[in-house]
Amino acid sequence: MLYELIGIIRPGRPQEVKEIVLTAGQTILRGGGVIRDIANWGVFMLPRSATRSQIRHHEGHYFVMRYDAGVAAQRTLREALRLELYATRTVTQGLAPGQSSIGHSDL
Repeated sequence: MLYELIGIIRPGRPQEVKEIVLTAGQTILRGGGVIRDIANWGVFMLPRSATRSQIRHHEGHYFVMRYDAGVAAQRTLREALRLELYATRTVTQGLAPGQSSIGHSDL
């Protein structure tokens, strides 16, 4: 199934973002999945402040990854990102066949 992951990492340390994206990609590949696209959106203000590891965040470094994987690989990725200290927020959405993005509409 095709998934889209939007990750928000604490800003200010690009190396942490690279490590988290690399870990996510390796998790997908080890689970037999295929990475379709990775996009670095950069640093933006969060819609509302978020607390992670007892630190309040007001901005985050966003990235988007689209990948094909089975349910087991997606669960493994979700658990790995949940344990990641620098990941402020992550959202994974399954995409319908023919749908290219979460906000995409064929109307």
